Amino acid sequence: MSLLKQMEKNISSIPEQYKNSTDEELIEMIISAKKQLGNDLFIPGHHYQKEEVIQFADARGDSLQLAQLSANTSAKYIVFCGVHFMAETADILSDDNQSVYLPDLRAGCSMADMADIQQTEYAWNELMQIFGDTILPMTYVNSTAAIKSFVGKHGGTTVTSSNAKNVMKWAFKQKQRLLFLPDQHLGRNTAFELGISLEEMAVWDPILEKLHFDGDFEDVKVILWKGHCSVHENFTVYNVEQVREQYPDMNIIVHPECRREVVALSDYSGSTKYIIDQIENAPSGSKWAIGTEMNLVKRLIKENPDQEIISLNPHMCPCLTMNRIDLPHLAWSLDSIIQGQPINQITVDEDIAYNAKLALNRMLNL
Repeated sequence: MSLLKQMEKNISSIPEQYKNSTDEELIEMIISAKKQLGNDLFIPGHHYQKEEVIQFADARGDSLQLAQLSANTSAKYIVFCGVHFMAETADILSDDNQSVYLPDLRAGCSMADMADIQQTEYAWNELMQIFGDTILPMTYVNSTAAIKSFVGKHGGTTVTSSNAKNVMKWAFKQKQRLLFLPDQHLGRNTAFELGISLEEMAVWDPILEKLHFDGDFEDVKVILWKGHCSVHENFTVYNVEQVREQYPDMNIIVHPECRREVVALSDYSGSTKYIIDQIENAPSGSKWAIGTEMNLVKRLIKENPDQEIISLNPHMCPCLTMNRIDLPHLAWSLDSIIQGQPINQITVDEDIAYNAKLALNRMLNL
């Protein structure tokens, strides 16, 4: 069954008892299911999950961290409260005795969807015509298993927002140029930190099937895939200017998935873990404007009442696809396991998983 058909089936078939139950009833169902499943169950919850879901997580973290934690447990059932590519990574790293489930198959990632395997293979062939065998592909972990597999097959590696700089240093020792998928902003910000000028970066547009670069192709060092995070791209220079005007003594900290000009104007930039650590370790009375997903910002506000914290963009919405995971779908997912008819299992083809694991392990071995 195709993913689209699975999604359609999932949307239409959630039983009425879950859709019509109150939050209190759903919470009781989830608590009961967790008790019944005991150590056979592990619920990883991504930082961007809303409070109603994250309260039931056995661990919370970023995508790769949670996939690794899942694989290192003895749990047979991993109910991943995140998005599709995260569950795929958990399945790739877990063993044959473990099964991974996504409570709602509609929980995807717009960034990951901006680079599919057909687009990538076409782009690779075109780039080989231009640059020859001088390019190493690398992909953000926020990508599909198929893209990770492609990168692994061609000698490349995955990166996280925490380790992108070190992994990119390694990559430049392998080849003259890099193709960075699928987030152009993380790729641009990381390369810039390593001293590569914006004039040495080209952009591949998968829709127009065109390489954008003004100058001699011989000068290209990094080829950025034209993709982005729909949340982080909505933080703007105007947002930074407004905070500077209204709160001149406030620190601005942003995720490197933000645009280059926003990162350049901010005081700090780093991964989700970096942002959390900076806030939690800051002295009492510190003031922060945070440029990342709203559910996490709200949680940081709640958990750090001694600090003044706002969102860099006050009109920002939470990650809509991440918010597909809710109490009804979590309760349904857990009950289906207890009933012996689990739903929405995420499985990655063995050949794809093999090469994807190569890409992941190259990163982890660094």
